[in-house]
Amino acid sequence: MKITSAEFVAAAADRSGWPTEGLPEVAFLGRSNVGKSSLLNCLVNRRALARTSSTPGRTRQINFFRVNQKWIFADLPGYGYAKVSLEMRKSWQAMVEGYLAGCQALKAAVLILDLRRTPGDEERDLLAWLSSQGIPFLLAATKADKLNQRERNQARLSLAQNLSLPPEQVTIFSAQTGHGRQELWSRLIGFLK
Repeated sequence: MKITSAEFVAAAADRSGWPTEGLPEVAFLGRSNVGKSSLLNCLVNRRALARTSSTPGRTRQINFFRVNQKWIFADLPGYGYAKVSLEMRKSWQAMVEGYLAGCQALKAAVLILDLRRTPGDEERDLLAWLSSQGIPFLLAATKADKLNQRERNQARLSLAQNLSLPPEQVTIFSAQTGHGRQELWSRLIGFLK
C-alpha cells in the first residue's frame, strides 16, 4: 500500500470528539504493552505518527489518524497491565465499548496480540463481544521478529487454536522488520472499500 498522507486528527474521550467526516474507520485495540502504536506507525510508514512508550497505558483517549485522505484509524486505549486505577480502567472500557458500538463509520477492528503470549479470557471475551456487535475483526500477532520461522508458525497455530479461529485469520506482524505489513493491508482494504 502506498501511503501518501497520514496525520493526527484528534484525541477524544467521548463521542463529541470523534471525527465527523464519514470516512471509513478501523479500530486498533489490544493489551497495553502489545505494540499498537508501533504497528500503526509501520502500517503508514511513519516513525512517530502514533506515540510509542515503554510504559504501558499511555494511550488514555481514542487517538484518530487520517490516512491517505480516505480512512480514519482509531488507536484505542489498551487493556490489561497498565499502572492506572481501577476506576480509570473502567472509564476506558466504557469509552472503548461506546466507540466500537456507536461509530457508524467503523468497518473493522484489528485485535493486536503478542505472538509470544497465550491469549487470555480478555481476548476471548473481546472477540465474542465484537462478534455479538456484528463488528468484523482481524488479528495481528506482533513481535514476530523475536521468533524464528518455525517458532512463528507454531505460535500462529497455537494462537488460532486457543481462540478457536482458523490460522489464516492471524496475520504475523513485525513493526521492526515490516513483516506482515502487506498482508495486513490487503486484509484491511477488503473492509475499507
